[in-house]
Amino acid sequence: MSEHESNIIVIGGGISGLTTATEAAEAGYTVTILEREPFLGGRVSRMNKYFPKLCPPTCGLEINYRRVKLNDRISVYTMSEVEKISGQAGSYEVDVKLKPRYINDKCTGCNACTEACPVEIPNDFNAGLDKKKAAFIPTSQAFPYQYVIDKSACKSDCGAKCKEACKYDAVDLEMQPETLKLKAASIVLATGWKPYDAKKIDNLGFGTSPSIITNAMMERIASGNGPTGGKITRPGDGKEAKKVAFVQCAGSRDENHLAYCSAVCCMASLKQITYVTDQYPDAEVYMFYIDIRTPGTSYEKFYNTIKDNENVKLIKGKVASVTAESNGDVTVEAEDILAGEKIKVTVDMVVLATGMQPEVADLKLPSDIKINENGFAVIGKDQKGIYAVGCAKDPMDVAKSVQGATGAALKAIQTVGRLS
Repeated sequence: MSEHESNIIVIGGGISGLTTATEAAEAGYTVTILEREPFLGGRVSRMNKYFPKLCPPTCGLEINYRRVKLNDRISVYTMSEVEKISGQAGSYEVDVKLKPRYINDKCTGCNACTEACPVEIPNDFNAGLDKKKAAFIPTSQAFPYQYVIDKSACKSDCGAKCKEACKYDAVDLEMQPETLKLKAASIVLATGWKPYDAKKIDNLGFGTSPSIITNAMMERIASGNGPTGGKITRPGDGKEAKKVAFVQCAGSRDENHLAYCSAVCCMASLKQITYVTDQYPDAEVYMFYIDIRTPGTSYEKFYNTIKDNENVKLIKGKVASVTAESNGDVTVEAEDILAGEKIKVTVDMVVLATGMQPEVADLKLPSDIKINENGFAVIGKDQKGIYAVGCAKDPMDVAKSVQGATGAALKAIQTVGRLS
């Protein structure tokens, strides 16, 4: 087991983790980022646009990647799994398992291994909407820009084809897992979130038709580097999705699923409505909601812009059922509370606004760090040494995650200074 020491360990390399790490490093402290995926960027790297400005996520990520690359105070370990956290504020030890990438540092990103790879697997970066080769890199903006091989998908002899194709000798199929012991004075939990499993919501029909998708899938469909090149068409038959229904609180605010409001779903759906209306000016869009939550003047202004579009119908009411039709269309039945009647519409595609489910509970945390009934980390106001940020702490959007990450960096720095 090799050892590495830094002032601060950041667990998670999404927007919250990147912000925490770069802010602390630029203040003069050494930081180690642990990311379980082969690449940094987290959920933000899968987005098409931020709200309310509707700029691409490359804006924020590219800057942060550059800050990491140029700062020698930051160490990054991808494909890392935290196995144990022990110690106390000022003197933590973190045992980490590093999974093999099967591609070494000689990789130049030439794509030869992907071209030679004969195996296709579901593309998790594109929310399973298409397939990728087992030797892959998810996007042209991936950081680190180094390919990876999913060896579990390799057939008996196909690994040799990747190795033969690489003229830089970057393919190493004999790589083994490594263990690492990290020491630090402070730890920041930036483990992020995952979309709630829509298959658990029986009445919304996810899985019964490719025309019923989630909001995470919609981001990838609308993205220029997504499975359709940004063309908004429904999976399955590729029909242009000009008539679309958005169903809010798909699992959120429901004691049987996620009891809390996921904070971002309303704004995310309003944003995704613009994807449809910008591409198809004659589109017909429905949004079924319990309440529309758009806190702040800029978010409220964004909401009013969508509301004033005559092709968009915002319907206050709980959706009773989403049913797949034989021709690929989908029928939504709901209550229109304001009109005092039931409504039934048939559309090309339905987008379910699934909630944000925290992943911090998957970590093996010290006993003094509590996880509440919703799965978020509870850090007491007197707790020193370990801090939670972003969606490890509460459901929140990118802007609030960045703000919170700056605060977490300051707290971590204070712990280092106080105990050094």
